[in-house]
Amino acid sequence: MYIPKANEETRVEVMHAMMRAQPLAVLVSLGVQGLFATHLPMVVEDDGSEFGMLKGHISRANPQWRELVSSTDVLAIFSGPQHYISPSWYPGKQEHGKVVPTWNYAVVHAYGALRIVEDADWLLAHLNSLTDEHEAGFAKPWKVSDAPADWIAGQMRGIVGLELPIRRLEGKWKVSQNQDARDRAAVAQGLEEIGTPESLTMKALVEQK
Repeated sequence: MYIPKANEETRVEVMHAMMRAQPLAVLVSLGVQGLFATHLPMVVEDDGSEFGMLKGHISRANPQWRELVSSTDVLAIFSGPQHYISPSWYPGKQEHGKVVPTWNYAVVHAYGALRIVEDADWLLAHLNSLTDEHEAGFAKPWKVSDAPADWIAGQMRGIVGLELPIRRLEGKWKVSQNQDARDRAAVAQGLEEIGTPESLTMKALVEQK
């Protein structure tokens, strides 16, 4: 990924936080017929390594895992907040007109060698972890154990597990860092005036940077 120095995010804890907040990844791998991508939720775990571990699962019917070229790293893409930035917000529009639109976004790329896991105990532990994480905000969280054990076992036979020890982690926060303080303030104001959850989230990122 092309990352200008101003847009580079190197703090692992910041990247992990975004991956947890936006867990639906695009898993891209090289297969026997070329590139293949699957959209799937992944769990990032702090396993004591520099960049952590990703875990997920896909349908056994999905050819991605069977056709994987194991000698090539896979790429998991996590897309964070994003928003259109209008040139009309910049004071320079009225002063000289030399302004153009752009798009602000935050994204994390995780690379590593993918491991396929078919162990039933691993799969059950992963499903519990994934479910517990995303049910935590509900008043009455659903648990895997709420369903009949034999039915869950049958469902598990239809999936395979994925482990991705992260070898390289890249973060790109393109949030108006290339603009001066006056223009960043104008972008933040424009986003605030839109007033959507998406625009306000991006406003916060612009102000943080």
